Amino acid sequence: MTIQWFPGHMAKARRQVTEKLKLIDIVYELVDARIPSSSRNPMIDEIIQHKPRIILLNKSDMADSAKTKQWLDYYKAQGKTAIAINSQAGSGLHQITAGAKELLKEKFDRMKAKGIKPRAIRAMIVGIPNAGKSTLINRLAKKNIARTGNTPGVTKAQQWIKVGKELELLDTPGILWPKFEDQEVGMKLALTGAIKDTLLNLHDISLYGLRYLEKEYPDRLKERYNLEAIPEETVELFDAIGSFRGCLRGGGLIDYDKTAELIVREIRSEKFGPLTFESPDDETKQ
Repeated sequence: MTIQWFPGHMAKARRQVTEKLKLIDIVYELVDARIPSSSRNPMIDEIIQHKPRIILLNKSDMADSAKTKQWLDYYKAQGKTAIAINSQAGSGLHQITAGAKELLKEKFDRMKAKGIKPRAIRAMIVGIPNAGKSTLINRLAKKNIARTGNTPGVTKAQQWIKVGKELELLDTPGILWPKFEDQEVGMKLALTGAIKDTLLNLHDISLYGLRYLEKEYPDRLKERYNLEAIPEETVELFDAIGSFRGCLRGGGLIDYDKTAELIVREIRSEKFGPLTFESPDDETKQ
């Protein structure tokens, strides 16, 4: 399965980000804590170049906390600042401004020494669609300024948003790369809802999810679907899940479409508990 998705407004967003960089002190790169590597846009490094950056691992409540700690340690070892947050509940958000102030202390000290009047930090938030940028901005601003939605591509325009007296945010539309060279990246993005379902083959996505659960969280998979053992054959596995959950058609046959949809929905809605679909070890193997 080849996933390609690059709407025109995203190409425009890349140009906008590049144009506005000169106004920005720092970049917040928002990623999904469940897939910190796959939810990064590989063009981001090229676009923002040497601007100071903080990586925000959003949806950390939905991610495996032990693996989130591994990712935070990994970024720290690389000399990068990373913060685990949950923009829905507001946890970790107090570190966002504090982290920027720490990274920019030298710059603002130099400005102060030159007699330049103190001003708010100017920041840009970038990330792929559905990473939770609008929810985060609304939380920080303590009001509904940015549009939100549970489908990718809701944010289309740029706007400045004040966060207290110390921070000003420039919201930008999400950017997604034109082609997934690594199809496994596409699978992870699809499984976590970063790609519109109309672009997917849910059978492939659900099977990828099941096999990952079998490898990393086998006990949760067995418990959820009452499996004594996890069948090696795909059809047997779908039959067992479909039968147990009542995904049936006329004559008692398994409805595979319904079964695939159920599996994807349950992975996304945390029916298996918090999940993370990649680790820093995957990065070092590449």
